[in-house]
Amino acid sequence: MDAASDTPVLVGAEGAKAAEAGAKAPAHARGGLRHWALVAAGCAAVVGGAIAADPAEGSPTPVHPTAKAAPPAAAPDPAKAELPLDCGPFPVSVALKVTADLGDGTPATIVAAHCAADNGTPPDGVFVLTAGLGGRPVVAATLLDPLKDNLTVTVLTVRSDGTVHGLARGYSSVDVPRCCPDRSLELNWSRRGDRWVRAESAAPAIRA
Repeated sequence: MDAASDTPVLVGAEGAKAAEAGAKAPAHARGGLRHWALVAAGCAAVVGGAIAADPAEGSPTPVHPTAKAAPPAAAPDPAKAELPLDCGPFPVSVALKVTADLGDGTPATIVAAHCAADNGTPPDGVFVLTAGLGGRPVVAATLLDPLKDNLTVTVLTVRSDGTVHGLARGYSSVDVPRCCPDRSLELNWSRRGDRWVRAESAAPAIRA
């Protein structure tokens, strides 16, 4: 499907409050990832611009022609952040990360993370991390919701105009096994005031 869709996401103080509310949501509202992870453990595993983030290691990328890239040491550390993922017995895995100054002079880290189930293709959440009280990383915005979007991110970068760019894999219907994504998407998030707006389009299929 080539139609683009825009999904506004709150950032700043409102985004942090939304993330905190999500973290305190009742179990029935946040148990989807735990359920997915437990089901995925019984499935067969399927492995399946410039890239600014690599698995485990992210590279700083300027997001504005006059802005400087944020040194990794100055940007929030995802390992110290409490991401809004309910993974049950499985650990949280940060698959991709990129650090940058998003134009307001504040270092930020954008991460794609998921529940590290033993098998299957776990859905990713994409989060913007900034420094909170005492320098502790907080989620300023959720760009991709793992439960609502059910996508696995394969590329994550920040372009010179400040757009966060990603490539992801997903499913064309509920009949496609959750272990075997058959849809590829190009995702772009841009800031409009205090919000992030997402646009998406079909991308060439990724073949194993």
